[in-house]
Amino acid sequence: MEYRRVKDQEIYDDSSQKDVESLSGRTLSSANTSGLSSAGGAKGKSSWKLKSVVTLALTLLTSSQAILIVWSKRAGKYEYSVTTANFSVEALKCLLSLAALFRTWNRHGVTDDNRLTTSFDEVGVYPIPAVLYMVKNLLQYYIFAYVDAPAYQILKNLNIISTGVLYRIILKKKLSEIQWAAFVLLCAGCTTAQLNPSSDHVLQTPIQGWMMAIVMALLSGFAGVYTEAIIKKRPSRNINVQNFWLYIFGVIFNLVAICVQDYDAVMNKGFFHGYSFITVLMILNHALSGIAVSMVMKYADNIVKVYSTSVAMLLTAVVSVFLFSFHLSLAFFLGSTVVSVSVYLHSVGKLQPQK
Repeated sequence: MEYRRVKDQEIYDDSSQKDVESLSGRTLSSANTSGLSSAGGAKGKSSWKLKSVVTLALTLLTSSQAILIVWSKRAGKYEYSVTTANFSVEALKCLLSLAALFRTWNRHGVTDDNRLTTSFDEVGVYPIPAVLYMVKNLLQYYIFAYVDAPAYQILKNLNIISTGVLYRIILKKKLSEIQWAAFVLLCAGCTTAQLNPSSDHVLQTPIQGWMMAIVMALLSGFAGVYTEAIIKKRPSRNINVQNFWLYIFGVIFNLVAICVQDYDAVMNKGFFHGYSFITVLMILNHALSGIAVSMVMKYADNIVKVYSTSVAMLLTAVVSVFLFSFHLSLAFFLGSTVVSVSVYLHSVGKLQPQK
């Protein structure tokens, strides 16, 4: 009997010890889980804040782009040289890329992937997208002779179609049925937004404006697909190095454009003749827009671009009502809504890889 009591006591003590250890383990586990949850929540909150800032920045830059170009006009024409403005944009983007590179060198040192020195074969592919972007960026100044700022925001979404088709042709990427349907909706939305029931002309934008918008979409699409192919050819290469070489050739080609188109005016009146505060804001806007898109690609996702594009169309229209007496019609509202839906469908309709 004494032995049984002693044995029972040992069993009880062991059981009690295990209960204490189990309780302690649960407490520690709960503490760790709580700590991880707090850390994860803090990280998620930080990521949400960054995504919100990037979304807001891209929306404001996108919506104000067309407004600043139209606002920079005086009596319906540009008093400054558009070629010098385009040159200034490329030069500023080049400087911003260099500044980002210096920051990388200070943090991580100079490596094979972030050094500027490279081979001719690597650099030789950048002139093609650079010249395409130059022509497209120059056309965006002249298209406003035929369209207003809200119409431009609608029509420039046509580059989604050209980009998608070129993806299919050049990069052999398949498009889903939803994406093809989105292209049809996009065309319908652009056309609906341009309906003009109060005039003999069915569409507000003349044929010249449509042709320029289509050419710009083709140039933007081809340049974008070509640039992506270059970047993906060497994915480990620092993006700022690749941007630097692209912008350097942009600077060179825009310098040639200045010499061909505005050499006499620049030599007689000066490089910055006709520039105003709005012109400077426009140049800053164009340069920072490229940086914002890069941040979206790095820190956010494609849905951010969709929301930014949709809100930017509406913001441009609302601001144009006060600045340029734009008439916000039902056709424009319905058309911009259809365009927003088509952009969203194109984004979510990507084919998923087979598992």
